[in-house]
Amino acid sequence: MENKENRKIVLELKNITKSFGDNQVLKGFNLKLFEGESLVIMGKSGSGKSVMVKCLVGLIQPDSGTITIKGEDIITLGHKELDILRTEIGFLFQGSALYDSMTVRENLEFPLRRNKDKIENFTGTEVLVKEALDDVGLSKTIDLMPAELSGGMQRRIALARALILKPKIMMYDEPTTGLDPITAKEIIELLRSIQVKYKTSSLIITHDVDCARVISNRIILLVDGINYAEGTFQELSNSEDPQVKAFFKN
Repeated sequence: MENKENRKIVLELKNITKSFGDNQVLKGFNLKLFEGESLVIMGKSGSGKSVMVKCLVGLIQPDSGTITIKGEDIITLGHKELDILRTEIGFLFQGSALYDSMTVRENLEFPLRRNKDKIENFTGTEVLVKEALDDVGLSKTIDLMPAELSGGMQRRIALARALILKPKIMMYDEPTTGLDPITAKEIIELLRSIQVKYKTSSLIITHDVDCARVISNRIILLVDGINYAEGTFQELSNSEDPQVKAFFKN
């Protein structure tokens, strides 16, 4: 296995804590995402996955700890600097979060029009929109409305929108939730091909064991507010620790 110490860290959480009243959700959570890696975070419902993600993208502030993305401490950044950094990160929401009143084309154009400065020689959106749709195999849907698409197609369009600014870091929140097994498998394979093509560093939040098995280079188990266990799928699935075995039992 490649020595992680020789790899560039693109994202890091150190000793993150977060409480809501008397409920301490994160109790010193740590995470390192290396360049070009697919890192899966697994945790049971209520384990703090969503809170961790919200801290990571700056939607809520942790009570203590540091969050560094591409060398920037996001907790100390102002709104303008944080917005600029967010353009370096693609995010696939659990529910796809497409704009219902916009066509597929308009959904994909939205981040482009908001971030013209990020695109060299910006002369329009057509080429970039078509490339993004080709990446997810849905070029013929360009003028359809989200309501005309299946759940799997909506997830693909949301992925195309997340990729359109060519981010080097991708975050996926339960990418296979709500999909039938065949469509879920297609989405997993698509995420793998996207990572190869764009050499993205990927952080995947999931409870889907099949997704974790196929896509992960490394897995962190979030248990009781901490990074309880870490390793490859094979290492963790062979563990005799009852807390770890509970994630991988049939």
